[in-house]
Order: sequence, then structure tokens, then C-alpha cells
Amino acid sequence: MSNKKFDSVWDAIEDDPVKREIYKLRSELIHVITEHIKADNLKQREVAELLGISQPRVSTLMKGDFESFRLDTLVGFALKCGHSVSIDAA
Repeated sequence: MSNKKFDSVWDAIEDDPVKREIYKLRSELIHVITEHIKADNLKQREVAELLGISQPRVSTLMKGDFESFRLDTLVGFALKCGHSVSIDAA
């Protein structure tokens, strides 16, 4: 077993740097969106209406299944929830 330290779980499990960054962005957006939904105590029906998706898709979102949503879709969801989104490319 290796004692190698990683900055994030994605660094540990994904070798492809492009996929790794996309996974990081998706998971961060899912977290922001789901926390917003929980903080506002929204019902899945209300979330579906807000985001323009079906209630089963809301369920998938709330389970944190970020692989089921494209990055641009998640950006749109975050904006609809009232958040701003920016990417800092260095």
C-alpha cells in the first residue's frame, strides 16, 4: 500500500488530467447545487420546475451522480439556482 498523498480523491483515482479536472468541476457544481436545494428545503417537484428537468433526473442529481450530467448542464443548473460560475485557468 502506498502512502502517497493526493490533493483530492480525483487525483488518486483518475490518471487522465483532462477527465480529472472535469470530474472535479462536476463534483463541485453538484455539491453547490444540492446544498442550495437542501438549504432552500425544495421538494423534487419544485427543483424539476426550477431546473427544467424531470423529477427522476432531480433524484439522480440529488444522489450526486455527476457522470449523468454534462459540465455545461451543471453550469446552467447552478446559474438557475442563483449562483455565479467562473473558471480560473492558470
